[in-house]
Amino acid sequence: MQETGFEAITEEQRNQFLTDGVLLVRKALDEERRARLEAAVDRVYAREREAGRLKPDGTLHMLGFLPRDEEFGELLTLPTTFPYVWGLAGWNIYTHHNHLDVTPPQPFEEEPAWGWHQDGYRQNSDPETLGGGQPRPMLSLKVAYVLSDLSRTGRGATKVIPGSHLNNTLDRPAGGGDPRGTMEITADPGDCFIFDRRLWHSRSPNRSTVTRKILFIGYTYRWVRPLDDMPIDKESEWWRNRTPVQRQLLGEAPHTANHWGVGWDGYIDEKIPLRHELSSRGLLDRSVPWLR
Repeated sequence: MQETGFEAITEEQRNQFLTDGVLLVRKALDEERRARLEAAVDRVYAREREAGRLKPDGTLHMLGFLPRDEEFGELLTLPTTFPYVWGLAGWNIYTHHNHLDVTPPQPFEEEPAWGWHQDGYRQNSDPETLGGGQPRPMLSLKVAYVLSDLSRTGRGATKVIPGSHLNNTLDRPAGGGDPRGTMEITADPGDCFIFDRRLWHSRSPNRSTVTRKILFIGYTYRWVRPLDDMPIDKESEWWRNRTPVQRQLLGEAPHTANHWGVGWDGYIDEKIPLRHELSSRGLLDRSVPWLR
């Protein structure tokens, strides 16, 4: 049976994510789609190079990349990964932050500065209580599509500490190096990993002969302000090709209260595209708060 993106994840999958803060999805992209996406990344990279917007070492970190090519738009609701997105974050979501990364080999690069962090900037301070001890709320998650061969370490892959999303702080080792429990996410072309924004993670140097190409799409609640400047031409073919659910995920709403999941009467707006889709398929679940 062909996947639609509206197949519920299992309790085991949800519990693994809640425990580890990260999930690896093998073969999320078939080879045809992966190749098309890599070609799109190469087109974007060539335009940025021609415009002189690359870093001196050839690295590209582009925010708000989704409208840059038709191939990127379908990633918003990719059938192999979208069930994890709404299954872990719910229906009142959109993409507030997405980035395209190209990291050429830097075989002689010095050890990078301490780069371990949690995503979210002020989300790591503003909601925290004094004398806490309780983990801060997730608030967002990221889906990362691997386009190049990161099946071996040393190719610039993301380093993570599974389970660290439940800790608000991270100790630096006295002698330097990575914290205890560090693992580098090794993945084949077409694989994907999904992680809680609180998961402590870091970049790693690319000392291989492989150029690292990866696409990150972050999802958060619609009442959270966007992080990226991502202007969209509402008269463009790219926008016309988007489904109602995808348009919601790109920030569309009829009015401000709709971002909070309600109409002006204060009741849940059953017409919100993703909620309506899940409801029509019997996928809302009152035992899961974000799927009520």
